[in-house]
Amino acid sequence: MLTSIAWHSLVSRKKTVILTFLSLWISIMVLLSVEHIRLQAKESFNRTISGVDLIVGAPSGQLNLLLYSVFRMGSPTNNIQFDSLTMLQNHALVEWAIPISLGDSHRGFRVMGTNESYFQHFKYGNKQALTFSQGEAFENMFDAVLGADVAEQLGYKLNDKIVIAHGIGHTSFTNHDQAPFVIKGILSRTGTPVDKTVHVSLNAIEAIHLPPNALQALLEQPESYNVKPESITAIMLGLKNKFATFTVQRELNNYQQDRLMAVLPGVAMAELWTLMGSVENLLRAIAALVLIASLFGLATMLLASMNERQKEIAVLRVLGAGPATILSLILLESFILVLLSLVAAVGGVSLILFGLQGWLAAEFGLFLTPHLLSIDTLLVSGLIVIVALIVSFYPGIEAYKSALHSQLNDG
Repeated sequence: MLTSIAWHSLVSRKKTVILTFLSLWISIMVLLSVEHIRLQAKESFNRTISGVDLIVGAPSGQLNLLLYSVFRMGSPTNNIQFDSLTMLQNHALVEWAIPISLGDSHRGFRVMGTNESYFQHFKYGNKQALTFSQGEAFENMFDAVLGADVAEQLGYKLNDKIVIAHGIGHTSFTNHDQAPFVIKGILSRTGTPVDKTVHVSLNAIEAIHLPPNALQALLEQPESYNVKPESITAIMLGLKNKFATFTVQRELNNYQQDRLMAVLPGVAMAELWTLMGSVENLLRAIAALVLIASLFGLATMLLASMNERQKEIAVLRVLGAGPATILSLILLESFILVLLSLVAAVGGVSLILFGLQGWLAAEFGLFLTPHLLSIDTLLVSGLIVIVALIVSFYPGIEAYKSALHSQLNDG
């Protein structure tokens, strides 16, 4: 009966209740969105690379090495010798090695030189292997394999020819148009930087940087030239024994024939999120302040309605309702309003994420599930309800005092 009375009381004040509901709805949506995106974004970044035990590059800081080798962000400070790749390929503890050579681009998309090991061993997400939506891996020196975003945004299809430019900007004054590449394959979408990458062979990266006469001779008689890179950007390693990770890392960091730095992707990722921690906390604080402001608006609405509800409280007193019942009624009204706002906020955020899911994955590599029903969401929701009841306790106490005063006067 008390719930029915609380509901009808809210309906009778629908104009102010609707405005308070909208304020709560928007603020709870902001808070839930920040918390959900924060957790999902972290998970999405961790999905970018899977199964790689070590990343090897020139000494430049583990975070910088992670950013340019995995996320294609920034530029390497230096390269490592190609002989270091050969050494690692023959290392007793190394199962596979994926070379990476960066420095060129195509219409704003990064170009990465690699070999067949990349398509065989690179994994993302929950150890998902790369697959082809069209075509296959490159066979000839001037074959190219495109990520899904490159093919889609530039409208490329198999056997189209593309020209690679020197540098990583959208505009370049040095195009390697003497040696166009033929699109041999297009990878399935991964939601990772792979989608925004043009993949070519290591030999091709070296060949396009030859002097024009030498490049022309190579194009005319490719079988007579043995093009071998002198240096590469980085190497991804998979080890035969995971327990040997720190042993191999220490060995490579002390390698005398080349200046190498080996980092664990998980440790570097943790450092990245540590740096992002202050931004996360700032966003959470802003969302919490917005919510608190809305909850104070709820308390203000309840207080402002006290004068209007004197007759209502008097009727309840006549019906035998005590001060505690009046207090419970005010808290129940607050609970109903917050609960409805919470349900509407969860539904609103879910619908928005469902509509933007494909776009966020394609543009930013963020795999954001529209399902908010998780332990974290329940904890945040419970906290919101508790804080709402605490904030609403003051208007409830005022109603309690009013009812108690009325009871004493009656006595």
